[in-house]
Amino acid sequence: MIIGVPAETTAGETCVAVTPETARKLRAHGHALRVQTQSGLSTSVTDEAYQAAGAEITDAM
Repeated sequence: MIIGVPAETTAGETCVAVTPETARKLRAHGHALRVQTQSGLSTSVTDEAYQAAGAEITDAM
């Protein structure tokens, strides 16, 4: 299954749907993850952290 993780667009929103640890667990179960670039910035999670967890970074959802 391909799981898409979009960036939050609501003003003041400071959460993200998937953490790198959750991405790692989902990958271990055979899922592919596509994370919108900079979706984790409000929680201090970088695109590189998602890539290290096995997620693909995309420009748009």
